[in-house]
Amino acid sequence: MNTQHNNRFFFKVDWITILVYVLLCTVGFVNIYASVPSNSEQGALFDFGANYGKQLIFIVTGLILGFSILLLDAKFFSIFSPVVYGITLVLLVLVLVIGRNVGGNQAWIAIGSFRLQPSELAKVGTALLLARYVSTFNPKFRDSRSILTAALIVGIPLFLILRQPDAGSALVFLSFMFPMYREGLSGYFLLTFLGMIVLFVADFLVPSNVLIPVILMIGGFFVYSNRRKQKIMFSAIITTIVAIAYLFMVKFAYNNILKQHHRSRIEIILGLKTDPKGVGYNVIQSKIAIGSGQLTGRGFLQGTQTKYGYVPEQSTDFIFSTIGEEWGFVGCFVVIGLFIFLLLRLINMAERQRSSFSRVYGYSVACILFFHVFINIGMAIGIVPVIGIPLPFISYGGSSLWSFTVLLFIFLKLDSNRMGFI
Repeated sequence: MNTQHNNRFFFKVDWITILVYVLLCTVGFVNIYASVPSNSEQGALFDFGANYGKQLIFIVTGLILGFSILLLDAKFFSIFSPVVYGITLVLLVLVLVIGRNVGGNQAWIAIGSFRLQPSELAKVGTALLLARYVSTFNPKFRDSRSILTAALIVGIPLFLILRQPDAGSALVFLSFMFPMYREGLSGYFLLTFLGMIVLFVADFLVPSNVLIPVILMIGGFFVYSNRRKQKIMFSAIITTIVAIAYLFMVKFAYNNILKQHHRSRIEIILGLKTDPKGVGYNVIQSKIAIGSGQLTGRGFLQGTQTKYGYVPEQSTDFIFSTIGEEWGFVGCFVVIGLFIFLLLRLINMAERQRSSFSRVYGYSVACILFFHVFINIGMAIGIVPVIGIPLPFISYGGSSLWSFTVLLFIFLKLDSNRMGFI
């Protein structure tokens, strides 16, 4: 096979992944169209003044953007990753100054009638720079310097996003821990992360006068069991102290940093209170919509919860409730199946890369998508707090669709060039 043919942009592009991308975008368009309440005018499919019409424009321009990425040289993304990262940081600072406040978050920059969300673009810039750092310096994340450098790459945009404050988008940045784990980050960091989640939940469900003695007992057991191994014993003591300090930090942050609507959402998801007419209303109506769809759904444009506008933000945060009501368990199964297929395919593609840049970037894309899918669907069915992040390729919004498209198509380009080195 000659070199000229090798260089054609479509050679070795994973068209199956592109097909799944198109299918998910189509599902999004159809359900955004269906989510128009009955008291609103549901015009033709090409009514570009309505949300579904705008989404169609976003999809078409997203495809153009994606195929334009496939025409670029694969080395472009590694070389210019610091520039892309720097631009996203500038946008994150700019949104704090001139951003538009929507729903309590100053997360959008108004450009005419379009609203740009820099936090979505920041995921692209962070994934590229993290991959560049790993491929250039080949860290094994065994020393504090490499861990700190990677933490700063991820932590700077995360901090700026928290300043908006957009807790949902900031939470997604924790997904970068998994690509680092693939590249050699100790499993203790993942265990620590999971332990922090367990302690966070326990801090609300178990009284402090019970929880702290339990932690001391567990710590004491490890200290006694390893009394002849000073290094392990010392680690057990430090871990016990940090765990207890963390409990007090959680309570402090909960009472002094989180806003009331964030506190209410946590309390509702943990079953500490009910609020059917307030914060909990969205989730209750979403669960009713999904449950009413039963096996095969009520049918296209036949969902009563959808048509009468009972579920707020149904074309964005709660788009999955439309799928559940109108397409039922079968529709939910198909959509979740498409996402699982896409994620497994991305991981498989990441593993076959010959360059560490492509591998780390591929894992970053897969992990970002997984966090979004898990949290968004979890919000819709009431198993995670409502933190307002979109369902990839399906929720309404230009910034989110374009950022997911850029994330995916950059990796498709890198994969098509996997026999080369970056």
